[in-house]
Amino acid sequence: MPSSMIRIEGLTKHYGPTQAVKGLTFEVPKGQVVGFLGPNGAGKSTTMRILAGSLNPTGGRAFVGDLDVVENPVAARKLIGYLPESNPLYDEMMVLDYLRFVADVRDVPKDLRAARIKSAAERCGLTGVVSKDINQLSRGYRQRVGLAAAILHEPDLLILDEPTAGLDPNQIVEIRHLIKELGKEKTVILSTHILSEVQSTCSRVLIINEGRLVADDTPERLTARSEGGGAVNVVVAHRHGGALDAATIKAALSAMAGVSGVDDAEGEGSGTLGFRVRHGAEDIRRTLFETAVKHDLTLLEVHRTQVSLEETFRKLTDTRRAA
Repeated sequence: MPSSMIRIEGLTKHYGPTQAVKGLTFEVPKGQVVGFLGPNGAGKSTTMRILAGSLNPTGGRAFVGDLDVVENPVAARKLIGYLPESNPLYDEMMVLDYLRFVADVRDVPKDLRAARIKSAAERCGLTGVVSKDINQLSRGYRQRVGLAAAILHEPDLLILDEPTAGLDPNQIVEIRHLIKELGKEKTVILSTHILSEVQSTCSRVLIINEGRLVADDTPERLTARSEGGGAVNVVVAHRHGGALDAATIKAALSAMAGVSGVDDAEGEGSGTLGFRVRHGAEDIRRTLFETAVKHDLTLLEVHRTQVSLEETFRKLTDTRRAA
């Protein structure tokens, strides 16, 4: 049995003179939940459509399990549950009828269809709306119907393209919880522009830009590896109530080992100053306390932060910065 659920080798896709995917290569092992990120036009949806078998590549190969999605499209699709960004549904159909239709198209054995439909409806929170027409449902419930259809045949791999696009905050949280539950038993590749969603649901992040892979790591290591991988926000006061000189304090903080920069930040009112001390991977808090004592400062607040995934994403994909 193959150890990888997804294997992509030198994948390319041309739309006329435009090259959307440029030699993309990566693997995803079984049981991993992966965030697949990139700016608009980076090639995410094209790659996911190739994996799902709805688009042929120009070059390279894509495998689901040990099946080439071009050479064995039908067998590969049986392993996949796909929720495209557009989530096409038959609005005039009742939810239950639509799920029965999907079960039939997916060749779910007749003796298992009722149980599979019941299970998918329960897991996706559709029990109370199975008798409604799809056109009566909110955007959140329509996404649930799409997810139920994607898991109905119990696939090994879920491909989810912007599953929370257009949802309100409550609906986003609900769909996010559902994806986390599904990720406990299936391989999931998730494309989204909501990066907090990736940090809360994914164990690995792939970032592509202009059709090429630019990052592949866990969310934690990816942000820690970014320049200025962490920061400590501090608020200080003079230990004996004396005046504070911002330039002197900033110079002392900047001189600490491992510090890459010091920015002004908000204090806590009169007699206090705030700073954001940026640093690399090392923990600077011990040195920070020693520096405060040396300069007769009281630390009123010490709050350690990490560079956000949003900041890391912008750094890796901002072509203007790279120019």
